Amino acid sequence: MNEKTLFHIHITPEQGAKYAILPGDPGRVEKIAAFIDEPRPLAQNREFTSYCGTLCGERVIILSTGIGGPSAAIALEELSRAGLTTAIRIGTCGGISYDVATGDLVIPTAAVRMEGTSKEYAPIEYPAAADFEIVSALVSAAKKNQYRYHTGIIQSKDSFYGQHAPHTMPVDYELKNKWNAWKKLGVLASEMETAALFTVGAVRHIKVGCILHALWNQERKNLGINDSDDFDMDAAIKTAVTALKHIINTNKEQQI
Repeated sequence: MNEKTLFHIHITPEQGAKYAILPGDPGRVEKIAAFIDEPRPLAQNREFTSYCGTLCGERVIILSTGIGGPSAAIALEELSRAGLTTAIRIGTCGGISYDVATGDLVIPTAAVRMEGTSKEYAPIEYPAAADFEIVSALVSAAKKNQYRYHTGIIQSKDSFYGQHAPHTMPVDYELKNKWNAWKKLGVLASEMETAALFTVGAVRHIKVGCILHALWNQERKNLGINDSDDFDMDAAIKTAVTALKHIINTNKEQQI
């Protein structure tokens, strides 16, 4: 690795782009790349797999962020050093609200900062909020494609099994109480990266939005609703790509 190569994501600043799509899973990068023009592999290191290509004539990078806030923050930090201005996360979530059925799309307007990474960027009083223009573009894209979607607040956490097996944790009292609080507050879904991305985006002046695919909803299952788990990400990918095209064309019109 030469001195100019960004330490974790293994691209140079010259290989960067103004626009990025950020899945968590490296295995999703190539699939997402099939939805953009002229896709080709760029780099691979640890959890960071990247492709590049174009949309509407503009260079776009697709980069996996891995699981959780720390690696997601690293991805956004290093992309910012390579000229990034706009990013859309494509991820998965589990529903908290009864209304979020398996297979639904969730477009977060903000995220509960129940993770640790964002606390090293901003005081806890600062909200982890999405960029309004990206949220609007994602909503328009979901409507255009006639997908069922929800907008609102989600929860970002650091422990997958703290959610799915809280009774095995010494702090189960805290995990269960907060989960009940999120339900009462109408929080839509739970995942592990978005709060960090929204907060780092604010610090580095990058516009960040997110679209999530609901794999399941344990609250609906607890009520005896036997929705089948859904791992098909196509709706989320198509919505994100449609939204990014709109954003790029709007920026061109405004010469941003």
